Amino acid sequence: MATTVSMPQLGETVTEGTILRWAKQVGDTIAEDEVLVEISTDKVDTEVPSPAAGTILEILVNEGDTVSVGTELVVIGAEGEEAPAAEGKSAEPPAEEKPAEPEAVEAAPTAEETAAEQEAVDAAPTAEEKPVEPAPAKEQKPSEPEVEAFFAEPDETETKPNLLSPVVRKLIREHELDVSQLSGTGDGGRITRKDVEAYLESGPAAAEETAPEAGPTPEPAPAAAAELQPAPEAVHAPQPAPVAAAASGQGADEIELDRIRVRTAENMIKARQTAAHVWTSVEVDYERVERVRQAHKEEFKAAEGFSLTYLPFIARATVDALRVFPVVNSSFHLEEKKSVLHRNVDLGIAVDLDQSGLVVARVRNADGLRLVGIARSIRELADRARNGKLGVDDLTGSTFTITNPGPFGSFMSAPIINVPNVAILSTDTVAKRPTVVTDAEGQDMIAIRHIGYLGLSWDHRAFDGSTAVLFLQRIKQNLETWDWEQELA
Repeated sequence: MATTVSMPQLGETVTEGTILRWAKQVGDTIAEDEVLVEISTDKVDTEVPSPAAGTILEILVNEGDTVSVGTELVVIGAEGEEAPAAEGKSAEPPAEEKPAEPEAVEAAPTAEETAAEQEAVDAAPTAEEKPVEPAPAKEQKPSEPEVEAFFAEPDETETKPNLLSPVVRKLIREHELDVSQLSGTGDGGRITRKDVEAYLESGPAAAEETAPEAGPTPEPAPAAAAELQPAPEAVHAPQPAPVAAAASGQGADEIELDRIRVRTAENMIKARQTAAHVWTSVEVDYERVERVRQAHKEEFKAAEGFSLTYLPFIARATVDALRVFPVVNSSFHLEEKKSVLHRNVDLGIAVDLDQSGLVVARVRNADGLRLVGIARSIRELADRARNGKLGVDDLTGSTFTITNPGPFGSFMSAPIINVPNVAILSTDTVAKRPTVVTDAEGQDMIAIRHIGYLGLSWDHRAFDGSTAVLFLQRIKQNLETWDWEQELA
């Protein structure tokens, strides 16, 4: 029996995906769990294995098409098995059931009908006679072209609005495009995302190229030329830059956006339009953390193979604070009028891909890890992210996110929330600064300490300012007072 494979749910917030590459073609054999197709979502590009072994009977979605979760993608069956008829399409009717030819639609009149029609003609008034009240008109039969149109097969190349993917409809709506002006290269003339993008790039230019070429403009006579001069007040008005200069690339380079940049842009806009962003920050004295780092950095690097940074300390302190303030470790769903408090802390860590993009990788069940375990998990995820080895499960399901611009020299940052999370923590640069400290005898003094700032962007729909401040104060207290030696033991 044939197996129909549908677009999988590649993450809890993923609603659609783009077919990047079919690993098999129609007629090819495939083993169970062998790579079937590569799919791109707003989270990650991933290879989807085949759920069954057999032969590829039919591919239902072309490469480059974007389809919703649940859309049928491919039919796999035993060798020699025919693909089932596509849903919603009727099979070709048998020859004896086909509709009659248009010429045969109207039957020949009988002898009685012919005689009756002749009598009606003889009884018709002449032009000079006064017309009598006409009898009700006989129902007009469709003309031959109308009959042909009625029985004609539907145009398979016509693309109806309900056949457009959500991404295509969004692009058409944003750019106010006329669907009838778009040419589809997908299955049955279906308009794909690439078709819309190609039209946006070449549509206006193509329209200009197909416009009738204008003839030479005659030079005006001297008297008329004076009338064509701009008014004095318009002489100094700013003029738009010539289009030709921009097209030639003078002083600028056009770079086509890759998928990660496009998806990041879309997600950031969505997040800003969804969450009610508020930003709060606190100053942290990292002196206790720094002393432990300095005391163990050589031993730690020799044992683990990487440096002991501030990030694992902050992450460990944050996980504890999330257990105390569970509303910060939640998801907010206004449409459903509910908030989901997550029992586990799945910590999202923003990973920079060498300035080529940014992804959020998840440390699963971070609340069950100590300092060293968190450090190892963060390092492993960062390495796999930069080598393109992260899977869908690594990039979805975080309940709270930390972004770490501190190593790049940031002072204070206000990041965008990774929705459906309700908050994101920013860890900024730790540097030596003079500050007021109190000694054991209660005396204030100026000291040089390692000082840094933590910034929290939070969703005011989910909780209020008091919760945000108390949450940050808990992290600050943990970093400044915990026995970090014991955490490293």
